[in-house]
Amino acid sequence: MSELSIDLNWSRNTPNLAPGKIDNGHDITYNSYYTLPGDAAPDWGGDATATNPEQALAASLSSCHMMTFLALAAKAGWPVATYADHAEAYLGKTDKGLMAVTELKLSPLVSFDTGFSISGDEIKEMHERAHRYCFVANSVSARMTISPVV
Repeated sequence: MSELSIDLNWSRNTPNLAPGKIDNGHDITYNSYYTLPGDAAPDWGGDATATNPEQALAASLSSCHMMTFLALAAKAGWPVATYADHAEAYLGKTDKGLMAVTELKLSPLVSFDTGFSISGDEIKEMHERAHRYCFVANSVSARMTISPVV
């Protein structure tokens, strides 16, 4: 099994750790190379210029889905030229009353080399296969919706 990791660093910038007064800003470092500022979602008092865990989850799902889709498209001989997505994460309460990411939505848009065409049903089936084989999708219990832009 692979171990894939990040490093997270946070320090208190106030004299005491007090409820409602926590600065959640932190740094997330990937591969000891790239550092990304992290914070709570803006609705929870976070900095809108930093990424939040819910966005990171949506980005992770979107990225995994794309890579799985591209691998399957390559096997099928589909000449994918571009791939874009708009991913969304929705917060809500579970049936146990706990806050969670309750839904993740992907809206991928794929374009192909000139002269290549497939049906809307074929692209939807390929996205369904990509979803089924995506490591991240298989790790998340939230409802997921893939709505390819055809």
